[in-house]
Amino acid sequence: MIAQRMVRLIETHSDQLAQGLIEKFLNSEKMSDMRKVPLPELQQRVYEIYHNLNDWLETKTEADIERWFTAVGARRASQGVALSHLVCALLAVKEHLWDFLAREAMLDRPLEVYQEIELLRLVDQFFDRAVYYAARGHEQAKRAMAA
Repeated sequence: MIAQRMVRLIETHSDQLAQGLIEKFLNSEKMSDMRKVPLPELQQRVYEIYHNLNDWLETKTEADIERWFTAVGARRASQGVALSHLVCALLAVKEHLWDFLAREAMLDRPLEVYQEIELLRLVDQFFDRAVYYAARGHEQAKRAMAA
């Protein structure tokens, strides 16, 4: 069982998390291609990841993750976002989440520490899959555009 209190904290603050991350996207040269994505679309995608984190970690299947992030990768390719910028952006989503948890999660009992470790492990696995499928979707879209 993952740390439901921490997941609720993330989902409750998903707007704030998304806005803070968007600022990082817009101010980083490593992710400068993300500026090519319409701001409302970018905000919505980031918000959806944070707001639906429990679903992503506990109820979504591998096929769901593959479908969603392959589509994201293909969309970013069609918008002219370099693969390295897309990968950096996905890693930033995870790092921003970890930073938030480090600031906000006050752990009092050993069980809570264990649950946070489990949550971080699940988040890490989720983002590993997200990066892979987004990169695959990006590559497939690039090949299709070149054909």
